[in-house]
Amino acid sequence: MDDQISPAASPFHKGEQDAQTRAGKRDRMETIGKMAIRDFMPEQHRNFFEQLPFIVIGSVDDQGWPWASILSGGEGSIVSPSDRQLVLNAKPLAADPLSKGIEAGAPIGLLGIELGTRRRNRMNARVARYDNGEIHLDVVQSFGNCPQYIQTRDVNFIRPARAEITREEPDHFRTFDAAAQTLISESDTFFVSSYISRENGARSEGVDVSHRGGRAGFVKVEGNTLTIPDYSGNNFFNTIGNFLMNPKAGLIFPDFQTGDVLMLTGTVDLLWEDAPEIAAFKGAERGWRFALDHGIRIADALPFRAKFGQWSPNSLMADDWATSQARMDAEKNRVAWRSLQVVGIKDESSVIRSFEFAATDDIPLLPFEAGQFLTLRVDPENAPELTRSYTVSSAPGDANYRISVKREPSGTVSNYLHNNLRVGDIITAKAPNGAFFLDPKAERPAVLIAGGVGITPMMAMTRHVLNEGLRTRYVRPLTIIHAAQTTEQRAFYGEFRKAEALAPEKIRYLSVIGRPRKDEQQAVDFDASGYVTKGLIQQALLLDDYDFYLCGPPAFMQAIYDMLRALGVADSRLFAEAFGPASLSRAQDAGPRPAAAIKPVAGKARVRFDKSGLETTWKRGDETLLATAEAQGLSPAFSCRNGTCGNCATKKLAGDVTYNAPVTAAHDTDEVLICCAVPAASSETLVLDL
Repeated sequence: MDDQISPAASPFHKGEQDAQTRAGKRDRMETIGKMAIRDFMPEQHRNFFEQLPFIVIGSVDDQGWPWASILSGGEGSIVSPSDRQLVLNAKPLAADPLSKGIEAGAPIGLLGIELGTRRRNRMNARVARYDNGEIHLDVVQSFGNCPQYIQTRDVNFIRPARAEITREEPDHFRTFDAAAQTLISESDTFFVSSYISRENGARSEGVDVSHRGGRAGFVKVEGNTLTIPDYSGNNFFNTIGNFLMNPKAGLIFPDFQTGDVLMLTGTVDLLWEDAPEIAAFKGAERGWRFALDHGIRIADALPFRAKFGQWSPNSLMADDWATSQARMDAEKNRVAWRSLQVVGIKDESSVIRSFEFAATDDIPLLPFEAGQFLTLRVDPENAPELTRSYTVSSAPGDANYRISVKREPSGTVSNYLHNNLRVGDIITAKAPNGAFFLDPKAERPAVLIAGGVGITPMMAMTRHVLNEGLRTRYVRPLTIIHAAQTTEQRAFYGEFRKAEALAPEKIRYLSVIGRPRKDEQQAVDFDASGYVTKGLIQQALLLDDYDFYLCGPPAFMQAIYDMLRALGVADSRLFAEAFGPASLSRAQDAGPRPAAAIKPVAGKARVRFDKSGLETTWKRGDETLLATAEAQGLSPAFSCRNGTCGNCATKKLAGDVTYNAPVTAAHDTDEVLICCAVPAASSETLVLDL
């Protein structure tokens, strides 16, 4: 960060600005930065620093290597004589590079962190003088920091902070030994220092030091290289911005149980969001690799111990490297059936019951988007094996999958699930799929309109938006309109009201009850009665630019779609759940659309199902490949039978296909939507992975 602040000047240097631009945060952060970054300490910051028994410091040695240190002075060791001064009454250990880096004019980065409360504040400063064991600092920049990814710990000093003790000789190294690798790979907390100088092309120089936290195992050790995910933070990009201009870092890994510290310095390579390992790591926005140049191990360096308290909720929403790798391996078999165990059952209404599923092995459940569906395969007694798809009502960040199923009077599978499934039972399922989902990062407000059990994807979407708000501090505005026949049949009412309370300026929920009881009151037990009407929608929505998501019975969705189109909503702004029989008749937006090329249909072709070893002859006029497979006794997954859900996507091993109807579901080039596909004229033999 720059060392001069004025109303006209940016508080961010070029590296930080470039990182903000890449993340799409540049304009917003410029405004926020000028308000949040000060050249003095607010009273709150002064009081905060003065109560800290230790502080984290970033410095640079005479060879230009950055270091991160933990300086412990004990209670009362930090004093703020004025809002532009801080005095540290603490002495670095002789082996700590900080002991040689404190000289008048030297830039210093400071992080005050209170592990018991997750509070932290940052400062960039310059050394005014260092005498009699006191470090006098002049404030350059002072700003607050969020509590994300900080695990709580109870700090207890086991000796006076400045007590002289006998300890082992410091260990200087250039390669990680087994003990260092173990400490790093098991850590959930470390601190990183970075800096820029005029030699880096900056107009000024400064040092920054920051906290990094996550699940134990969030730092991957490979030889002398560490790979570290970078999560969503305050979007200042102080560390990443410094790396862009000067790819060097100083790291300190404290062992809070023994008091040992591992101090490292080396070089950095940035990993952006498109790097495969970052894209697969849940919670990571980007990352970086650290290559060790040299390091120091100091035994019993800390005069305190810090007992683990609680995980940060943000840490628990992110991966560790072992889980990320296991999920990457499992992703290769996303289309495969796997066993899941019922671990929870809950009635959401008089007709809707939720079933929660967990993995039966050590392979993590595959990720999904909020709004996608899970395909189950069941074997009811005295009935053939059946597959059905149900929207996942849990959020993508949850540990398990949850579906919420309405008992349909004539529904073979829904009745089987309600009547027979018990906690502990094993079912077979495919990983979630589908093209109906919501992007929580989008800035356009979204309106979720559901009828009956169509509320299930809206529940997943709402919870996902809230979770991402906790992680990224951006909550996409949502309006949820839920129509149900009665309050007894209405599901997730309490969860939606809780969501409103958690984000009252961003989330609004409207309950529309078709037949309220006489003892139920509007504005108390529900928000409107009867049907979802144009007037209700116009009254609920004050703006005119929304994305609309629809889910419910086919007639309900078609009516809402037609209503919104009549209100002038573009077809491109309307998204609808499409598996099962619910497929909208759409009125396309104006403008020319290129005609899709249709391949000629084969007159006759051999169709071979590779896994089962079955083979048959298909002739023009025969049914789809799905029907052909079923005629051979196979039971491929399917749902919509109209090419909109993608659930029937099957790998094509040889040959080519064409479609007897337009398909919209996303699928890979080597996949076939067999519910609508037939052999193409160019194929004498078609081989499918069935």
